[in-house]
Amino acid sequence: MGRKENLGVKVPSFFRCPISLDVMKSPVSLCTGITYDRSSIRRWLDSGNNTCPATMQPLPSTDLIPNLTLQRLINFWSASAAADTAALVPSHPAADLLRDLSSSTNPAPCLRRLADFLLDADNEDFDKNRLIASGSCATTLTSVVNENAYKIEILEAGVRVLALILTAEFIEESNKKLVVSSLVSNLDSSVSSLLSLLKEGKNPDSRVDAARVLDSILTSFPDSRIPVSEKPDLIPELIRLIGSTDEGIGKEKMDRSAIEAGLSCLVAISGVRRARALMVKKGVVAAAKKILTADVSMAPATAAEKALKVLEVASGLPEGRSAICESAEDFMGAILGRMMKVGRKGTEAAVMVLWSVCHLFRDQRAVEAVMAANGGVTKILLLMQSDCSPAVRRMSGDLLKDFRVNSKSCIAGYDTKTTHIMPF
Repeated sequence: MGRKENLGVKVPSFFRCPISLDVMKSPVSLCTGITYDRSSIRRWLDSGNNTCPATMQPLPSTDLIPNLTLQRLINFWSASAAADTAALVPSHPAADLLRDLSSSTNPAPCLRRLADFLLDADNEDFDKNRLIASGSCATTLTSVVNENAYKIEILEAGVRVLALILTAEFIEESNKKLVVSSLVSNLDSSVSSLLSLLKEGKNPDSRVDAARVLDSILTSFPDSRIPVSEKPDLIPELIRLIGSTDEGIGKEKMDRSAIEAGLSCLVAISGVRRARALMVKKGVVAAAKKILTADVSMAPATAAEKALKVLEVASGLPEGRSAICESAEDFMGAILGRMMKVGRKGTEAAVMVLWSVCHLFRDQRAVEAVMAANGGVTKILLLMQSDCSPAVRRMSGDLLKDFRVNSKSCIAGYDTKTTHIMPF
């Protein structure tokens, strides 16, 4: 039962979604004339249904038409109901927590209760979003985190709340934007606090939270990438997060969530020219290899794709190519093994790495490693014949020419019943 029902406010029946029975937030109508909440009807249609849930009539069209008149009525009713009950209802407990944060000498307990509030499925998403949309929420959280950069217990609790807000599906994008904007308004302090947690976080999950908040900043505000990348020790800490250290690889146990969060930040930062050399120097190549050779359950396609993007950047530097080719057999095998099992961007990055070290800079170790890999050259041939981009097709052609492909022996070594047209 919704919060307004608990307060004795009668909800008009036509304000409720026929599917969820909750007050509609974004009413849309089907061609049958029935109105539903957008999220509810979208889930119904995405599940493969092609009928109207209320009438079970077949749908000749699944277009969703916004019911603006009903939207205005719901908005007016919500505002009126809130005004009528304001004098009767005590402030929401979560709002009290926000007020306590600014005055408490140890805000950690308040922050934990706030996190519990956001995680509790019994609390309405409307209340959660209303709390965050309030003018004080984003600024209060940012202030608490930035003023306690070296008090790890408080910092862990504060960044946990920020990470929940920025990654939860039930939080509206406009509210996430408010929080990120608040963090960016004092970017140096915000990044310093996140870096402090990456370095000193006692709970492994808290380091992942810090990376996720940082990734939200880098993704939402691309202009922040240069100043963030110049923060001392940040790049080494991100590399350590994905399972490596300055002293070498394998010093820490790999963690899937840490890999995803750390790689996302590194991919964003890799767009900054001055950051690339430091990434290579601090061991990002070896870390990427570790991810590409890891079990798929630990490093799924999304992580492998990001690792290949990082290698693409590294292959553009002499030090990066040297690091790749020093263990060319392992690297080429790992790249070829993942090349056809990632998204389009990951495949393009894989081909770019191969083209860079084998064709553009003609490292013999890399060429021999690809030739020796089981089905390696064949995969490049099949990729060239697939629906790839013109750039990938051109680079694949360059590689095949370099390898002097014997098309018949190449195909004979590949287990497939598909007929392909040879390029030469």
